[in-house]
Amino acid sequence: AAMAARCRLAARFHHIHGTNIRLDASHTQATRVESFANGLCFSQEPLAPGQIFLVEIEEKELGWCGHLRVGLTAHDPQSLEVVPEYSLPDLVNMGDTWVFAITRSHNRVVLEGDEVQARGRPWEPFLLIARVRIPRDTLVGRSRPGRYSHILDDLYKMNVLPATARRSRIGVLYAPQPDGTADMHIVINGEDMGPSARGLPTTRPLYAVIDVFASTKSVRVIPVDYGFPSLQTLCRLVIQKHIVHRLAIDGLDLPPLLKSFCQHE
Repeated sequence: AAMAARCRLAARFHHIHGTNIRLDASHTQATRVESFANGLCFSQEPLAPGQIFLVEIEEKELGWCGHLRVGLTAHDPQSLEVVPEYSLPDLVNMGDTWVFAITRSHNRVVLEGDEVQARGRPWEPFLLIARVRIPRDTLVGRSRPGRYSHILDDLYKMNVLPATARRSRIGVLYAPQPDGTADMHIVINGEDMGPSARGLPTTRPLYAVIDVFASTKSVRVIPVDYGFPSLQTLCRLVIQKHIVHRLAIDGLDLPPLLKSFCQHE
């Protein structure tokens, strides 16, 4: 229960962010309002071991080269005199920061003698990383309600949504290792990309880094339930069970935020 409460609290953006970023009232949506840079964001709280910080790409902007950048940093955002313009290379050059650009493929660190492990079938209900078990359904991108959304949802469950597309879901976490360090993992639409960085310190708090860069215009934090589901999640399940289609949620007498949660999650 304590882990679940902490994870819900951390599923927001920090009030410290790049100069071109605007957060919504809930601090769960980050939008770059101009230019292509100064879009750096952080998790509100340090991540717990195995806790994923998951975002969904909400808007894209044509005309720029490059995409979302994701990683971890041991720097407390409060301690930054100035938020760097870029995560790569500015924040990384400060040390104790590990960030990678999201592309259709992804970086993977394999030490000599390591065997490439199977990442698991995309239809398995849980994603397993070290000792962490995460509900895969939450990790996979979804279409918004629409005439053909049921068809798109079936396609997305097959993990054919490109990593940099709208509605793609990308997360980052760290998994402690026996030697006292940690491996950083990036998860794209329910698939673990494997260790993207090794040897991270576990003695210092690690914050998620989300750089809303270039063609990525806006992202939203997606809360992931650990342990018992939240009351909000239980309400969503009951509502979705008793409607024919997600479009019908618009006609229900519910608060706008709850409608959005029921339709889009």
